[in-house]
Amino acid sequence: MGLLIQLAQAATALNIVLLAALAAIWGRNYRRLRSKHALGLLVFSLLLLSQNGLSLYYYLWDPTLSDWFRDPELVPTVAMRGLMMLDMLQLAAVGFLVWVTVD
Repeated sequence: MGLLIQLAQAATALNIVLLAALAAIWGRNYRRLRSKHALGLLVFSLLLLSQNGLSLYYYLWDPTLSDWFRDPELVPTVAMRGLMMLDMLQLAAVGFLVWVTVD
């Protein structure tokens, strides 16, 4: 179970890095083009970046929840698998967005 939480934390941290890069690219595009599409992508990346930042805060620093995640006996395995899979799926989706944006 410790591996599952570490995978979830790593996926969330990678999402933050990738979303920050996307926000920079889409922000630059919006400044240059002033299109609604670029603005929509920028807002999307900032909202998803905020969500991942909050998730990482809960995983690592929140006084109550971080202790809960550190103790494998407190989190049911099925719940931890679900959280890890959601974070990994989001990482795959954000990775694909990075690929199509940079290409």
